Amino acid sequence: MAGNKRICEFYELKEFHKFVDEICAKSRLRESKKYIQHGTTSLYEHSISVAYYSLQLALKLKLPVNHRALIQGALLHDYFLYDWHVDDPSRPLHGFYHPKLALQNAQTEFELSEVEKNIILRHMFPLTPVPPVYLESILVCLVDKFCSINEIIRRNRKTNI
Repeated sequence: MAGNKRICEFYELKEFHKFVDEICAKSRLRESKKYIQHGTTSLYEHSISVAYYSLQLALKLKLPVNHRALIQGALLHDYFLYDWHVDDPSRPLHGFYHPKLALQNAQTEFELSEVEKNIILRHMFPLTPVPPVYLESILVCLVDKFCSINEIIRRNRKTNI
């Protein structure tokens, strides 16, 4: 039984990486490697982590979600492609502003489902007041917070803050 579980996990991890590569080939997602998200974690690494852990949580809990929509929405949830640490008057408060920009950027390169749009637009709840409505978008919203906190704590450990 444990062997079958490992085979399934390996298959899903392989499929995850294959789908990430497909999305990277069709988009500017790899550009996000040059932007820091939290601590020393790049925006790209953050997006991959959110997608990976969202999928793992869905599989662990056996949740009835669309895996491809979950992964794609998670990969694109922060698809804003700028350094948010640099003040820019054309961009108001980043936390409130970036979900809409991420959605606009994603829509220029992908035909998104309503689930994927909701993941991107609502992942900052409760900072942004409208909550996510799909199970996939709720998962990404929660996992995004977990990954962000982990990235900040990890940075603080490295710098002894």
